[in-house]
Amino acid sequence: MKFLAILAYVLFKVASGTEREVAQKLIEFNEVIQADIIFGEYDVIARMATTDLDKLEAFVSESIRTVPNVLVTSTMIISREYKGKNFRPKNK
Repeated sequence: MKFLAILAYVLFKVASGTEREVAQKLIEFNEVIQADIIFGEYDVIARMATTDLDKLEAFVSESIRTVPNVLVTSTMIISREYKGKNFRPKNK
């Protein structure tokens, strides 16, 4: 049986100068696959996975939004993934 997951990106606006602190706190959560500091309208982006939408909603509301210095979040659920040549499994 294949495990299905809800994958999402969450974009963060954080208090100025706290980008590293927030990213390091985010990767402590099991649901967070990766957290990156970015330039532009948002300061940090995190890729995350949960088993269903209810768990995603609870995680973002109850865990992510309580991280100190997080001012605004925007959640983008991934509908389909496309991988580049370097990230595709190799046939043997």
